[in-house]
Amino acid sequence: MSFEAAVHAQAIEIGRHSLEMCAASGSGHPSSALSIAHLVTDLMFRAMRWSPEYPDFPTSDRLVLSEGHAVPAVYAAAATLGMSVGKPGEERRRMTTADLSTLRELDSVLDGHPNPREGFPFFDAATGSLGMGLSVAAGIAKAARIDGIDKRVYCIIGDGEALEGQVSEALDFIVDHALNNVLPIFNCNEFGQAGRVSGQQTAETLAKKLGAYGYEVVSIDGHNPEQIRDAFDRFAERSGTDGAPMAVVAKTVKGWGCPSIQGGGWHGKPPTGEALQRAIGELDELRLELTNALGSNDAFTIQPPEQGAPETPEPGEMPSMNQYMRSLDMEAVIHSGKFATRKAYGVALRALGETNPSVVVLDADVSNSTFAETFAKHNAERFVECKIAEQNMISAAAGMSAAGKVPFCSTFAKFVTRAYDQIEMAMNGGANLKIVGSHAGITLAADGPSQMSLPDVAWFRSLSTMRDHNGNPGCYILQPADAYAAYALTGVMAEYEGLCYMRTLRADTEFIYGDDQVFNLGGFEVLTEGRDVVLCACGYMVQEANKAVELLDKAGVSATLVDMYSIPFDTDKLLDVIAANGGYAVSIEDNYGGALGSAIADALVEAGDAFQLEQMFVERIPKSAKTPEEMLEMCGLTAQDICNRAMQVLQVV
Repeated sequence: MSFEAAVHAQAIEIGRHSLEMCAASGSGHPSSALSIAHLVTDLMFRAMRWSPEYPDFPTSDRLVLSEGHAVPAVYAAAATLGMSVGKPGEERRRMTTADLSTLRELDSVLDGHPNPREGFPFFDAATGSLGMGLSVAAGIAKAARIDGIDKRVYCIIGDGEALEGQVSEALDFIVDHALNNVLPIFNCNEFGQAGRVSGQQTAETLAKKLGAYGYEVVSIDGHNPEQIRDAFDRFAERSGTDGAPMAVVAKTVKGWGCPSIQGGGWHGKPPTGEALQRAIGELDELRLELTNALGSNDAFTIQPPEQGAPETPEPGEMPSMNQYMRSLDMEAVIHSGKFATRKAYGVALRALGETNPSVVVLDADVSNSTFAETFAKHNAERFVECKIAEQNMISAAAGMSAAGKVPFCSTFAKFVTRAYDQIEMAMNGGANLKIVGSHAGITLAADGPSQMSLPDVAWFRSLSTMRDHNGNPGCYILQPADAYAAYALTGVMAEYEGLCYMRTLRADTEFIYGDDQVFNLGGFEVLTEGRDVVLCACGYMVQEANKAVELLDKAGVSATLVDMYSIPFDTDKLLDVIAANGGYAVSIEDNYGGALGSAIADALVEAGDAFQLEQMFVERIPKSAKTPEEMLEMCGLTAQDICNRAMQVLQVV
C-alpha cells in the first residue's frame, strides 16, 4: 500500500468536495478547507479512535475545529465515511456525499460553522468565533482525566486566530493541568482575511512561542502525509504519560492544489463557474501526479474507540440549608440571622459535591472570595483552577459540559463580562453552564466601579428573551436576596439542563426566607401584600425595599413587596399582582438599566393595560465608598429614595 498516495488521493477528494459544496451554497471557505485537507484525512481516516456510526460515543477521540470556517473539509470527510448525522432526539441517518450540496441551507445539518446542535454530532461545541476551540478541547481533555478515560483530543487552530488572547490562556491551562492528552495543531497557511498574518504568527515564531510555553513542538509540512502520520503517532505514544504536552505547527498552503485561488483575495469567496472548473482541473492534474502509486486495494483503517464509558451514579437529594449547615457545625450562623449569599453558594457547592458526582467547579483565581474553595477543599479532583483567564474558563467549561459534566463557573461578576462571546457560543452549542458572578452590584462599595458588575444583568437578560435548542429561555438570571435563596437556587441550577447566571453579594444580608421556601426558575415571591403600589426588587435591593415598605406604611401607603429573584418570570402572575395594586409599580435594582425594569416594562406594554411603572437603577458611574449605605445614597437607591419614588408614582407628593 502506498500510504502517501492514499492520503493525497483522499485530501484531493476532500478538496474537490469543499470547492463544490461552497460553490453550491454561494458562500464558504474552500481555500481554508484545502489547507487542512491532509490533516483532516489522517485524523478522521486513521489517527483518531472513533466510529463514524456513533461519532459522539463517550470514549471516542475528539476533534475540535477552532478554525471553524474550514469546516467543509470535515463535512467532506464525514460524508465519505458515511457518518451518522441528526439533531438530538431525532433518528440518525448515514450521511452521503449528496448531503454536501446542502451546505448552509436552512434545513441542513451542515451549518456554516461547527455546531453539534444542528445535527452534526462529530463536534462537541459550536466554534467559529475564533480563539475558543483550544479551550473547549482542554475542557474535554480535563473531563476525560477526571473520568479516567484514555481519550485523545485534537484541536486545529488557524495561524491568524492564534493572535487571540484566549489561545494563550488555553496554552497556559494545558501546561498547568498537565493535559498531554490534548494536541494543539496550528494550521499555518500564512493568510487571514484581509492579508497575510502578523509576523508574530508565522510558523517559525509560533514554534518558538510554544517552546517557551513548555510544549514539545513538532514542526511539519502540513501536506506531507508521512510527516503528519509521524507527528500524530508521536502524540499518541506520549498521551497519558508524564511528559510535557505536545503541539504541532503545520506549514500549509491556503488553497492547496489550486494555484488559481491561492494567496490573498479568496478568503470566504468560493470560485464559481469557470473559476470553479479551473480549480477542479488543477486538482485533477495534481491527482495524476501524486497518486500514481495508489493501489486498487489501498484503504484506511479507523481504530474503534474504547468500549464502555464509566457510569456516573444518579445524583442524590440535596439537603436543606439548615440540615447541611448543622452537619457542618455551622448552627451559629443560622442563629446569627445573616449570611452572605456568596458564602451560601459555597456551602451549596459542597453539598452538591457530596450528592451530585457530575458537578465540577471552575474558578478564576478568586475561589476564596466566591467561596468556591468550599467545594475545592473537599472535592479537589473535580475542582478546576483556571487562574485569571475568564474566557478560557467558560470555553473549557463548555468542553466539560460536552463530556457530561455539570460545570459551575465562578468569578467576580464584573469579570464575567469579559467572556460574553464565549458564553453565547457555549449556549449556541447547547452547553449546560452555570455561571456565578460574585461581588455583584454597587454594594461592593469600597473597591469601586472597576470591580462592580453593572451592565451584566442587561446582557444576560437579552439571552432570556429568546429560546434555546430545548425551547427554554436562552438563560435564566437569578438574583438571590438572602442565603436561603442562594443555597436553594444553586441546587435548582444543578438540576436544570441549560444556561443559568446567578449573582451573589459580598456583604452579609439578613435572612428573609427559611428552609421551607421553594424556589423555581421563572418564579418570584410576594413578601408583603399591600393594595396601593408594588415594589419589584431583586438581590440586595430586596433588603432595601423591605425598609421602604415600612417607611411607606408610616406615610399611609400600603405597598406590596415582590422579590423578583428570576428573569424571566411568570408574567401573567406579576401582572395580576400589579393590577391588584391599582396598576402602580416601581422596579428597583443595583445595576445599569435594560435589566429587571425593562423586563417588567416589556410585560406591561404587551399586556396593553393602563399600568404605570417607575424604574430605579444605577444612573451614574459610581465611585468607591466605605459602606453599601453610602453607595446606595450616592446612586439614589436608599429606602427613602424608594419611598419617595413610590409616592411620586401615586402622585402623593
